[in-house]
Amino acid sequence: MMWTRRSLLFGGLVSVGAVALQKPVVAAAPSYFAGTSTDNGVAFRSTNFAKIEKKWHRQVVKYFSDEPIGTVVVDTTHHFLYLIMENKTAIRYGVGVGREGFKWYGRATIDRKALWPRWTPPPEMRNRHPELPESVDGGSPSNPLGPRAMYLLRDGVDTGYRFHGTLEPGSIGRDASSGCIRMFNEDAIDLYQRCPIGTAVQVLPHIADQAQNAAQARQPLSAE
Repeated sequence: MMWTRRSLLFGGLVSVGAVALQKPVVAAAPSYFAGTSTDNGVAFRSTNFAKIEKKWHRQVVKYFSDEPIGTVVVDTTHHFLYLIMENKTAIRYGVGVGREGFKWYGRATIDRKALWPRWTPPPEMRNRHPELPESVDGGSPSNPLGPRAMYLLRDGVDTGYRFHGTLEPGSIGRDASSGCIRMFNEDAIDLYQRCPIGTAVQVLPHIADQAQNAAQARQPLSAE
């Protein structure tokens, strides 16, 4: 059989097509990390905010609330955490909250803070996931608390819930945790610096709609 240039070219294209059919192209997942940062001598992966929807970025917004300045208010429905500031403003952070069956609401205070905290999964979590380790050292790349943890207590009793960083930036804006409030690692560091021991916390099903209605009732201000 005589092989011509045309037949060779055609045969090559057929081979390439066959390979393409055998190995379909899968779109790559967005890269939620970009480079590394160092905090208190510990290196960690930096959040790639270029891949994060802008509404989840930390920002100052107009916000009306009867809570005192310095209070942290969590809107679990809309996945926002607000740190109330002066002049009817707040710093708004995108957060991940408890998935169905793990949500909680109420008041608490930040009565303990930890830098690069050690993670010890509670017994009930280990019962659900026996493959979990007994603990993970602070600063470990597999520690789900990230660089900071703020422990929420009620009347001096640990609620078991925390504000903390995350290994999964893509979970911000979702119901994803076992009740704790997840934040981008950079945001957890920022909030940690702004909230002293004793900071009041209120976790609600939703408050963004109420805040918007209050703002409209007072004056026509933009939410951002």
